[in-house]
Amino acid sequence: MPDDEKRILEMDYHEHGVVLNALNDYRNDKLAEGMTTDIIDEVLLKAIDAPTRHQKRRRVRGDER
Repeated sequence: MPDDEKRILEMDYHEHGVVLNALNDYRNDKLAEGMTTDIIDEVLLKAIDAPTRHQKRRRVRGDER
């Protein structure tokens, strides 16, 4: 896979939390082993700062505001 290839994941609030917790647990395990966590830190920060995209809601007829 080329270095400049990007991946986009769509996940809900709960899935996002699972990913953050898993990355943090992995980071803590590596710290306990005395290993460097630079790349894990980068990915964790990207996951924390990931933008949200709200889904557009279609208006149903008769549901005018």
